[in-house]
Amino acid sequence: MDFSLSDDQESLLSALDKSLSPFDDDYWLNCDRSGDFPEQFVKAMAEGGWLGIAMPEDVGGSGLGVADAALMMMAVAGKGGMSAASAIHMNIFGPKSLTTFGSKEQCQRWLPDIIAGKTRMCFAVTEPNTGLDTTRLKTRAVRKGDRYIVNGHKVFISTAQIANKIMMIARTSPRDDSNPAAGLSLFFTDLDRSKIDVRLIDKMGRKAVDTNELFIDDLEIPVEDLVGEEGKGFTYLLHSLNPERILIAAEAIGIGHDALRRATQYAKERVVFERPIGMNQSIQHPLAAGWAQLEAAKLMMLKAASLYDSGKPCGVEANAAKYLAAETGQDICRQAMATHGGMGYAREFHVERLFREIMIPYLAPVSQQLVLCYIAERALGLPKSY
Repeated sequence: MDFSLSDDQESLLSALDKSLSPFDDDYWLNCDRSGDFPEQFVKAMAEGGWLGIAMPEDVGGSGLGVADAALMMMAVAGKGGMSAASAIHMNIFGPKSLTTFGSKEQCQRWLPDIIAGKTRMCFAVTEPNTGLDTTRLKTRAVRKGDRYIVNGHKVFISTAQIANKIMMIARTSPRDDSNPAAGLSLFFTDLDRSKIDVRLIDKMGRKAVDTNELFIDDLEIPVEDLVGEEGKGFTYLLHSLNPERILIAAEAIGIGHDALRRATQYAKERVVFERPIGMNQSIQHPLAAGWAQLEAAKLMMLKAASLYDSGKPCGVEANAAKYLAAETGQDICRQAMATHGGMGYAREFHVERLFREIMIPYLAPVSQQLVLCYIAERALGLPKSY
């Protein structure tokens, strides 16, 4: 059992560092202050071929696995937090449903522009009154001739302010209690702003990457933009959930490593009572415990990614990785602020930004509590509680 990175992975991370290095702390601090989308960063990632890391080679991708994509996103988040990760996150995991269930014509039509950074996509699943109970989505898509007419309401949709494409799940037939997952369909189509009212949600962190509420009124979607078969969208959606949890875990780990690095360096340099504060066990022990917990979370994340790339079941491991990474990341970011003392509250030291942004992988794409419900049911065999 080898836990070391392969030579190819080491080379990948070395090349990635060259793409990331121009974007320093000041760049991400300015993005956080201004709310400007990190266009230069996304352009550099597209030019480096990173947006297609896990997409097929025949459409211009690198054809690598989720494990490689997770290592990449861990490094990205470790450099620019969720402002960096969320700017490209959707391009990494979102097309999984397209590559797996889309037709060859659809893949050739859609994926090259996603890889090149010409297509900016958002993913519209969540609705205000359904939360994680996806089978009760109320957004409807009614077929009329060669088009679907869509009406509905979506919320917590990232990058919709700058997106030109939308991946959306909507109900195409009434909900059947005997098979509630049936009747949901997946679409990938143009984001028509004359039919979709995109309203910005003001939030506590990651100001540079927008979060939105969508009001959809008679949006017309051509039949050729239906992904796979009508009514099987929920199954397609499930296919992308495990990679998303793995990538979110990787991003939380990246943020945790960055916060730990900053706290450790400050503990070495900050002198109080004529000694560096890092000599004090009350400072040392939480940071050491954080390192150990981060390493454990990373191993679970890499195990989940390895299982996924091998075509094996990985739902329990992917959810466990998300849970461990989010819990540990939050603990370390809080401890990093405490290590800095009052300066932890100052923007110039960056740990307050990381503390705000770590709440994204903690809350999304699934709550920590529901992850525990899933693990209790699938790993322990306990009865379903919801």
